[in-house]
Amino acid sequence: MMLLVEDDPGDALLVEELVADVAQGLRLEWVRTLAEAGERLRVTVPDCVLLDLHLPDAQGLEALARIRAYNDQVAVVVMTGLDQERTGLDAVASGAQDYLVKGRVEPELFVRAVRYAIQRKQAERTSAALQASQMRAQENARLERGLLPTPLFGTERTVDVVARYRPGRAHSLLGGDFYDVVQAEDGLVHAVIGDVSGHGPDAAATGVALRLAWRTLVLSGITGQRQLRLLERVLLAERTDRQTFATATSLTLDPRTRRVHVWRAGHPGMLRQRGDELHWLDVPGGPALGFLPGRAEWTSHEVDLPDGAGLMLFTDGLFEGRVGTGGRRLGEEGLLELARVVPAERTDAFVDELIGRVEELAAAAGGLDDDLAILYLRWRADERGAGR
Repeated sequence: MMLLVEDDPGDALLVEELVADVAQGLRLEWVRTLAEAGERLRVTVPDCVLLDLHLPDAQGLEALARIRAYNDQVAVVVMTGLDQERTGLDAVASGAQDYLVKGRVEPELFVRAVRYAIQRKQAERTSAALQASQMRAQENARLERGLLPTPLFGTERTVDVVARYRPGRAHSLLGGDFYDVVQAEDGLVHAVIGDVSGHGPDAAATGVALRLAWRTLVLSGITGQRQLRLLERVLLAERTDRQTFATATSLTLDPRTRRVHVWRAGHPGMLRQRGDELHWLDVPGGPALGFLPGRAEWTSHEVDLPDGAGLMLFTDGLFEGRVGTGGRRLGEEGLLELARVVPAERTDAFVDELIGRVEELAAAAGGLDDDLAILYLRWRADERGAGR
């Protein structure tokens, strides 16, 4: 469909005859003013707009600017008088796809100009979409480096780490899920996993700020409740919405005692695996960061992690999604049942297989709704650290 914006009935009739001669079956709608054109463009997008630059309510390039303001996705061919060819060139420079000079329009030239104008506009849209996609990919890579870092270990590494991240089905950017692992100079291994509420760049940026703040605090020797209080201050400063909160579990693993100190702020429990045994651990904790600013309390809880055992921490995207054709939620019990039938010979294979089975169950309900992150920590089989 083409939209003709022309106030001269004689010129409009010539265009109608050209369309009838060379483009049979193509529907042409005629309006006399830019105001009428704006009304049409609000309800439908034609393949091309044929625009006279001298209208009762707009003159010259102003008419083109207003058409593009109404809808910048439509191809525009401007029509000028015999003495205004320069204006046509200026219109192309200002965003029109082509121009035609009234009185010089042959049927073949008319068809070619319209067809090429539509193709050029399609190429522009494709190029713009590609550029936007590339920018999203670059932004995604920057956010990923901030949210999902390489663990920082010393010369004598005592813990093996398997980390995974999967985006939800509707998110082109990472969400606010984050994790990190740092080995301090005293040999203690610190780990964190967290989830900022919401999705998109704001949640991801807040997650990056929290993850960087956590690593800085660990390297400064600050752990436990003081660490969580400072992280909450960072959240309050960085969040763009007062309703935004973050859950987190922070761990300190001692290779000498084979014990783990856990501080939990509103985050889901964890799985402890030893051989073929798999249990859900839901240790005591406090509220999510941002729920009770300045008033929350988080207590430490100790967990045994003997040789050969591992802890798997995760965000709620792993079990909160809907699965099956009935759309039921997998839930914590469902995740535990699923994990117990996954072979556990190798840690990385166990984690990947578990994610694959969750995604397979969620596929029937349209895929995972939320991002998920997993952090699996296990003592190295050939290391005993300072207590060896």
